[in-house]
Amino acid sequence: MALFVRQDEKRSELQQRLATELQERARKKAEETKLPDGVNDSQYIKGTKASNKLLGVWVVIGILIVAVAIFLIIKTAK
Repeated sequence: MALFVRQDEKRSELQQRLATELQERARKKAEETKLPDGVNDSQYIKGTKASNKLLGVWVVIGILIVAVAIFLIIKTAK
C-alpha cells in the first residue's frame, strides 16, 4: 500500500512540474505575440475595391422584390 501511495505522489509531482512548465511557456508566448494594429497589418484587404455608388439602388431593388413576393403570397393565400 505504501508503494502505491509513493507512485501517486511521484505522478502528482510530475504533473505539477509539467503544469508549471506549460504555464511558463504560455506566458512567454503571450508576451511575444504582438496583436495586429489593424492599419499596417491589413494585407488581406489589398486588391479589393470599395462598394459601388449603385449599392443603394441594388438594396432598394432587393427590398422591392421581397415586398412584392410577400404581397403575392398574402394575396394568393386568401
